[in-house]
Amino acid sequence: MEIWINPACSKCRSAVKLLDAEGAEYTVRRYLEDVPSEDEIRAVLTRLGLEPWDITRTQEAAAKELGVKEWARDETSRDRWITALAEHPKLIQRPIITADDGTAVVARTDEAVRDALSR
Repeated sequence: MEIWINPACSKCRSAVKLLDAEGAEYTVRRYLEDVPSEDEIRAVLTRLGLEPWDITRTQEAAAKELGVKEWARDETSRDRWITALAEHPKLIQRPIITADDGTAVVARTDEAVRDALSR
């Protein structure tokens, strides 16, 4: 299991605290420092069952500068979104836990963290 975190994020800290309390074995990836490639983002999206716009933090300054709220949300625009996430990792929703069964969850709640632990 791996968790993508930003240590400055309270949701990330809460998720890590819960994983520790449950005695989970996991790897921490500080995704702002160890930036995921476009292929890694595609793989996580597949595991999540989501589209890139579903995990984009549209209120971030970079999102506003890029104008992502105005971008099309369709198959032809998918690569544009993925490229933006790879080039501006702060736009990636966090934390993301990749579960042992090959799935993933956006772990913003204790319930989502527990869901990942149960997989």
